[in-house]
Amino acid sequence: MEMDFERCYRAVDSRDQRFDGWFYTGVTSTGIYCRPSCPATTPKRQNVRFFPSAAAAQGAGLRACRRCRPDAAPGSPQWDVRADVVGRAMRLIADGVVDRDGVPGLAARLGYTERHLHRMLRAEMGAGPLALARAQRAQTARILIETTGLGMAEIAFAAGFGSVRQFNDTVREVYGIAPSELRTARGRHRAPSGAGTITLRLAYRPPLHTRALLDFLSVRALPGVEEVRDGTYHRGLRLPHGAGQVALTPADGHVAATLRLADLRDLSPAVARCRRLLDLDADPTAVDATLAADPALAPTIAAEPGIRVPRAVDGFEMAVRAIVGQQISVTSARTTLTRLLRATPTEDQVDHEVVVNGTGVSPQQLHDQLSEGGPGAPGRLEGFLSPEDLLELPDSAFGMPVGRRETVRALARSVADGALDLAAGGDRQETLARLSALPGIGPWTAGYLAMRAFGDPDVLLPTDLAVRRGAAALGLPDDPKALDAYADRWRPWRSYATIRLWRAA
Repeated sequence: MEMDFERCYRAVDSRDQRFDGWFYTGVTSTGIYCRPSCPATTPKRQNVRFFPSAAAAQGAGLRACRRCRPDAAPGSPQWDVRADVVGRAMRLIADGVVDRDGVPGLAARLGYTERHLHRMLRAEMGAGPLALARAQRAQTARILIETTGLGMAEIAFAAGFGSVRQFNDTVREVYGIAPSELRTARGRHRAPSGAGTITLRLAYRPPLHTRALLDFLSVRALPGVEEVRDGTYHRGLRLPHGAGQVALTPADGHVAATLRLADLRDLSPAVARCRRLLDLDADPTAVDATLAADPALAPTIAAEPGIRVPRAVDGFEMAVRAIVGQQISVTSARTTLTRLLRATPTEDQVDHEVVVNGTGVSPQQLHDQLSEGGPGAPGRLEGFLSPEDLLELPDSAFGMPVGRRETVRALARSVADGALDLAAGGDRQETLARLSALPGIGPWTAGYLAMRAFGDPDVLLPTDLAVRRGAAALGLPDDPKALDAYADRWRPWRSYATIRLWRAA
């Protein structure tokens, strides 16, 4: 949002939670920065400055408020859906690219020089890529300090710091307290059972329609990868440094997350992917206000406010799901994908060692550790196939027409050789153009991926049978051309209208 002083100050004075993450309030008289919804007394106008990011506030010499914890606020909806360079950069930083590959790696992914990237981020975020990544490391460190029994040195390197000294200095600067004191101030808690287990809260802007999210994920859940039971969504993850599992339980004002990670350096990317999956950085009030202006949708929005667009933790997985789901039912697609996942590779897998908190273990030992009991721990769940795994499968594993099988393989080859980037920070238009150039990928598949894998908020699938049925059920045109024309009034939130039409069907 624009940093208009009067508008921002009114939001702070009203303690409006809807603006958390949109901007940050710096109080020069106390040297702290807060969320707009901080319950503390509204500061005087002359003592207030507004910042577009937590990193910008930290760069101005302010520390995070210990009362409202602004570093744990929901992310900005603007950066979550924007397809420009700054939006892509923010998503890649959240996914840990700077920690893994440095600023040169981030700049290379975006196709810009480091200097120009720094200039763009400074102009819009008030901080460069290093400062933005540093703010994220500080938040990751805080989570590990408060929710695990790990030693401070282990936390420092797991959070992405280059040294323990850098970790100590950053925590002191950002929170105004030493790491050991931060743990003491939070109180002593029994560490969750199991190595690499983290429990935390994922904040969101209310309302959140929990049942719609879980219903959508449940009917598409793939055995061995994900499941929904007792109001909790469980799934396996493929992360940059190893395997992981997550249990997500929506609650009032937050989603409770229990993460079991083979390598704690994957905490930030795991959290970023969970937030994307559940669309937790959306602004449902803005979305519903636009859609409710249509009398045909108004009753459903009043009855079910806060419906999100279920997205993806893995762009390649979503692309395979989209191709397999072409012109068949959700149930049939799930059956075909399950067969694909259960297929045996043509060659024996090599039993490589992986690193779990600094210790080499075999893949089987890793699976055993991840399958141990713990808070919200699901059974043995694994991430979806990698492109390389899929390319090793025989023809008999696919259970689909030859043309569709070859489309899936062409996709896997393009991702494996780097010609196609399906990550959250990829160039949306370029990626969709390259996808559409593959044989067997048409407008429906590209649109489905734009909505669920890339987070485009303004996608309508007018030829989709379920969309047309939902439109008819609500008294809307069900002819694709007529529906497409009618849906102009839903911009820029047609993806959310699509989800509602699917529910109506």
